[in-house]
Amino acid sequence: MIKITLPDGSVKEFEKNSTPMDVAKSISHGLVRNVISASFNSETVETVTPLTTDGNLTLYTWNDEQGKKAFWHSTSHIMAQALEELYPGVKLTIGPAIDNGFYYDVDLGEHNISEKDFPKIEGKMLEIARGKHDYKMRAVSKVEALDFYKKQNNPFKVELIENLEDGTITFCDHDTFTDLCRGGHIPNTGIVKAVKLLSVAGAYWRGDENKQQLTRVYGISFPKQKDLKAYLELLEEAKKRDHRKLGKELELFTFSQKVGQGLPLWLPKGAALRERLENFLKKAQKKAGYEQVVSPHIGQKELYVTSGHYAKYGEDSFQPIHTPKEDEEFLLKPMNCPHHCEIYNARPWSYKELPKRYAEFGTVYRYEQSGELHGLTRVRGFTQDDAHIFCTPDQLDEEFKNVIDLVLYVFGSLGFENFTAQVSLRDPEDPDKYIGSDENWEKAESAIINAAKEKGLNYVIETGEAAFYGPKLDFMVKDALGRSWQLGTIQVDYNLPERFDLNYKGSDDKLHRPVMIHRAPFGSMERFVAILLEHTAGNFPLWLMPEQAIILSISEKYEKYAEKVLNLLENNEIRALVDNRNETIGKKIREAEMNKIPFMLIVGENEEKDDTISVRKHGEGDIGAITINEFTDLINTEINRTLKTF
Repeated sequence: MIKITLPDGSVKEFEKNSTPMDVAKSISHGLVRNVISASFNSETVETVTPLTTDGNLTLYTWNDEQGKKAFWHSTSHIMAQALEELYPGVKLTIGPAIDNGFYYDVDLGEHNISEKDFPKIEGKMLEIARGKHDYKMRAVSKVEALDFYKKQNNPFKVELIENLEDGTITFCDHDTFTDLCRGGHIPNTGIVKAVKLLSVAGAYWRGDENKQQLTRVYGISFPKQKDLKAYLELLEEAKKRDHRKLGKELELFTFSQKVGQGLPLWLPKGAALRERLENFLKKAQKKAGYEQVVSPHIGQKELYVTSGHYAKYGEDSFQPIHTPKEDEEFLLKPMNCPHHCEIYNARPWSYKELPKRYAEFGTVYRYEQSGELHGLTRVRGFTQDDAHIFCTPDQLDEEFKNVIDLVLYVFGSLGFENFTAQVSLRDPEDPDKYIGSDENWEKAESAIINAAKEKGLNYVIETGEAAFYGPKLDFMVKDALGRSWQLGTIQVDYNLPERFDLNYKGSDDKLHRPVMIHRAPFGSMERFVAILLEHTAGNFPLWLMPEQAIILSISEKYEKYAEKVLNLLENNEIRALVDNRNETIGKKIREAEMNKIPFMLIVGENEEKDDTISVRKHGEGDIGAITINEFTDLINTEINRTLKTF
């Protein structure tokens, strides 16, 4: 007999070689119908994998992230089989599950696939799925695996196998199809009831632009047709909210091929929006004791060698800038933190003067491959709301919790209510990825976990997601469409103070190392604006809107009154503009609605006579005729409701 421990801590005994499905049968018939994947001792297994030792077992359904991962990975096998049958001679490479669905990279040879081919491929996939073919894993020798793919003339799979150790290689079979695979499948193809191919794109083999370009086919699948219908409706809503579309319509930003890919140009309305966001955070930072600093856009290569960024990111950086002086090299700034270390190092410090909190909206540059660029969310030049706190070890806990308070204030003022905190730790299996001593890492990781607990955050621990120089607390925010985004980040760093030989004089008159906290509540201005655009569909909080009101005159006769209203609003610091065009009032209202202006103030004969304005609210309709003072109170009440005092 073997002892199986379930997630609730209960322990059950089973005969040796029992399977996860046998365990499910012992719990409930409902679970048997719904379980689609499992993990045993943290390793992904099949639902029919024989269990031979004591261990911890977790059973997954479609409602679990791991269950979806197995479901989508299994569907990628079905798509691969369909592609082989429809396009003879194609060569398969890899087909993983991703956050929403799956893809398969394929060398199509002389074939081509476009969106018009999707219905045919989807039909073939559903035909295969309806066969209810079991997924069966089997171990193969390296010789056998190489022979199989050499006969198929598939150099991609051969390359993958050559990098694997004999005794660790497995194939997955279903129906007439075989694929090199590590495992993690649903019981059979029949569980897949609905499929949709989403897009087709180019992709380099193993992500290397110097290697062969393949065709990447993206898709998604569901256990019920109604789930697919709901997802496609969500996709349509996401298209309407696409920040690239809204940014163009609202005249916030643009891109230019002449300026260069991934380098956004902020238009007047967008620049004003950014300025308001910056001022909002600067005001809170000032109250929290931060001091503004400014650092240059370039730095000597040696600066980033010292920090460790060059060794880590040098290959992904822009090429060095050479000066007329021989052997002198500069880099476009990829990070602000090395510059801030040197600002701290400008003079000696006493423990009585700490913490020092340096903040900067610093623009940095990283060379992203052109295929990875995406609107404002993935760019080559972006501005971080960066700050670095230099404190004593005794101050770390309080400083870290104070930064959490600041991040929560930012989220609350911008309508991000649904989030999870992610404690990102190093991967103990891959120490070469990180710099610094084990002792410092353990202290930093403990500090973050303790702060998250004391602040009552809903947090999860993710091993292997730390920065190379230290662990971090990332805030994973869900937007209005239920999508998860990583926004604010706080990181504890014992390593850069050592690399830059930072110190302060302690109460014992000896020199000590400060601890460094990196933090960015927005992350980057570009990405934050993109996410905020999609979250709000362009209906920003009232305090942030480029225009809070538009005054619509019914005819030219009331232009002077419209200007009078504008002046009164501006005196009350309300952002407004006048639409005096010779257009119908109906057209003016429609265009103001399309431009997402929160309030439309209609002025005509009655309003001028009564010294009032007729107010219409975006998306809601008429409020009625009120005085300008009443409207000012209405605006201020709504702003105060969302923009809390820090």
